[in-house]
Amino acid sequence: MDQPLPPPECLHRGKHLTLVARGHWEYAVRTVASGAVGILAITSDEQVVLVEQYRIPVGRPVIEIPAGLVGDTAEFAGEPLIEAAKRELLEETGYVSDSWSELGSGYSSPGLSDESIMFFLAADCRKESDGGGDDFEDIRVHTVPLAEVDQWLDSQQAAGIGCDFKLFASLRMAEKHRQQ
Repeated sequence: MDQPLPPPECLHRGKHLTLVARGHWEYAVRTVASGAVGILAITSDEQVVLVEQYRIPVGRPVIEIPAGLVGDTAEFAGEPLIEAAKRELLEETGYVSDSWSELGSGYSSPGLSDESIMFFLAADCRKESDGGGDDFEDIRVHTVPLAEVDQWLDSQQAAGIGCDFKLFASLRMAEKHRQQ
């Protein structure tokens, strides 16, 4: 940038986000979490564990990888990323894994928010509980053969169900990781 930006101006402070203006730009700042995690969970028989939940901002159900915020409550303040990933996988899907790898990180929507996300691969996942999310979530769990996931996602989108881009990014990151 040629000119320095003016200081951020708070437009609105909500429970979880703050809307900020800086110059001509408006964006959201996450105020109650230190980051986010996303988990590509694959079982020992090569099934991808996905979640589906209704997302109010887009007005329809969305297929996603298990994911969640890091340190978003006092109970989880200072929580390491890997522990948040393990917690979210179990909470949302009922699956656990003893084999974890970092896939990389990035910004979830850098034109809209400052939120960053770390992607993990959880291999050899096994079912330990029902999952389904916390009291404020209504999560449906899907297991899909990895070899058929692209076709399955196409059919879901054709049926009007949305797909979170982080799912596609994590599949590509895991493919690259597995080739190394």
